[in-house]
Amino acid sequence: MGCSSSHAIDAARLEEYQDCTFFTKREIIHVLEIFEKLGLTDTAGLQRRTDFEEKLPMDVFTTELDELKENPFKERMCEVFSQSGGELGFEDFLDMMSVFSEGATADVKASYAFRIYDFDNDGYLDKTDLINTIERLCGEHGLEEKERDLVADKILEEADLDGDHKLSYVEFEHVISRAPDFVNTFRIRI
Repeated sequence: MGCSSSHAIDAARLEEYQDCTFFTKREIIHVLEIFEKLGLTDTAGLQRRTDFEEKLPMDVFTTELDELKENPFKERMCEVFSQSGGELGFEDFLDMMSVFSEGATADVKASYAFRIYDFDNDGYLDKTDLINTIERLCGEHGLEEKERDLVADKILEEADLDGDHKLSYVEFEHVISRAPDFVNTFRIRI
């Protein structure tokens, strides 16, 4: 297949990945190459070879992957996609890159955005989750505490349709549906 990756994906697995992601076969191979490059050095800076099944620590992605380095949600993104408490295997990484790809649908992106912003993993975005999101978007010194509280209160006032002081996924999805740029800004180019 002309795969320059040091670990070729067999045809059946490549087909399965294509069926489960928003990627073409060529894009999947490219994602594998990125994953392998991330695993080329260990914490001591020594060269090593990444096993296809190996899981890499979250900090490898948050410090070495150009597409994540400056993202204020990089740790949350890795946590949401990790199936092993912070480490990411190739399939976790492929899932993450697929959701953030241009081909991913708006509803898939909204679902993962909700999970990323749900810092306490309770299935709702409450005021604390919103403040955490605002702080990450504005930076540590972007808004004063009063201003962050005001913004979070305004979001809840506008989007909390059932008055329970938190946003369900349905309420969040309703807000996202009115944001035409969401799909274009919630992506990573590979």
